[in-house]
Amino acid sequence: MATGGYKEQTTGWPGLSVRTVSQFTFAMYLYFILDFFLRFPARIPGYGSLRPTLLVVAFISLLLFAQRNKLKGRFEDPIFKSIFVLLGYIVFSLPLVEWPGSVVRGSIDPFIKAVVFLFFTALIIDTERRLKWFVGVFVFCQVFRTLEPLFLHVTQGYWGSATHLGGGDFAARLAGAPADVINPNELGFVIVTAIPFLHYLLWPMGWKSKCLYMAIMPAMFYALILTMSRGAFIALLVVAFLVFKESRHKMGLIVMAVVLVVAAFSVMTPIQKDRYLSLVDSDTKGAATAEGRLRGMVGEFKLGLTRPVVGHGLGTTPEAKFHKLGRTKASHNLYAELMIELGLIGFVIFLWFLYQIARKLSVVRSQFQVLTKQVQCYYSRLNKCLIAVFWMYAVYSLNYWGLSQYYWYLFGGLVIAFGRLVALEQNGFSDQTEGKSSHRSKVTSRYPLAERIR
Repeated sequence: MATGGYKEQTTGWPGLSVRTVSQFTFAMYLYFILDFFLRFPARIPGYGSLRPTLLVVAFISLLLFAQRNKLKGRFEDPIFKSIFVLLGYIVFSLPLVEWPGSVVRGSIDPFIKAVVFLFFTALIIDTERRLKWFVGVFVFCQVFRTLEPLFLHVTQGYWGSATHLGGGDFAARLAGAPADVINPNELGFVIVTAIPFLHYLLWPMGWKSKCLYMAIMPAMFYALILTMSRGAFIALLVVAFLVFKESRHKMGLIVMAVVLVVAAFSVMTPIQKDRYLSLVDSDTKGAATAEGRLRGMVGEFKLGLTRPVVGHGLGTTPEAKFHKLGRTKASHNLYAELMIELGLIGFVIFLWFLYQIARKLSVVRSQFQVLTKQVQCYYSRLNKCLIAVFWMYAVYSLNYWGLSQYYWYLFGGLVIAFGRLVALEQNGFSDQTEGKSSHRSKVTSRYPLAERIR
């Protein structure tokens, strides 16, 4: 049926209508991504007083609501269902947590700002072209956030942070740029998030992409060294292992790894070497802080078990640590944070959300054989990248909080959008014209529809 000259096409399967949201909505979301990651309010005088993040989120939400007829069936995805269960649990458990007032006053807002990334990404990234643009803009932002403080360090001696070595001594560590207020561990997280995308999406392409890769990657590794983030280094090892596991050129990767290690140690200061060696050597100066971090994680899990059923409340980790451990700090472990704030029930629900993401990536991978070679090439590389990022996030979350942070939700939304696009391609729907479903063609397939998206 046509409405206003627009003809709807459906696949005959829930959630796989090929109708797309407007190009303007997509442009607004890209602007939101740039504004959020590049910190426009901190860079443009007076801009922050307009509350741009809140305004853009509200505007995009209104745009999606106005186009809700195009989103029919989208919420049937298991990842969406798991996040709805999490949201429902947070709401209905609110009267039972220890500090419901703190949740309402200060914790709902950052959590909602994080979760909207899942909804916006999953609902707006609905064509292959938009997927490529979104991934490109997202990776550009992470690379920019890495190279900016590195450039300031090389040209002006900028560090941004320092770490205590014991005995009153401190060592400088690279943190985010002045406009991008992130500590060294967070900068390390940004770096190891970008590296899998650069490796899988740039290196297999033509010589221009390879040259860009060879120009960016050494700078990314050097910036990671300067952060002295041991958690990010472990996350990088996870990515390296997955790249090695998938590669057909294992000997070449081994040689490259040896060269990188030698090069890295040649540019490290004695303090930086000591910091990274403390991961495996208990005789180094940094071993005490590593052991302290482990004790802190154990303490956080014990704190979570003081209210094991529903927890202390969303966003109340600093408050709980202050009242029961005598210090006010965010959690250094997502899984402990879940226990402290949501209890065992919320812990299980969030892990179910992560399981659904991993399962979706596995299902998508099994569908590639029926795609065209050109489409399969990009989607296969992106799938490998997302699998590497998933496991890197899962490991890094041992050293990083995240319940009210964007990264798992944006990643979950990206996986939903990716899975839906693969299913559409599998069923013969291609992006011949951006945002115009009436011009899309459905190719004949020898497989029944239900069989092809099983």
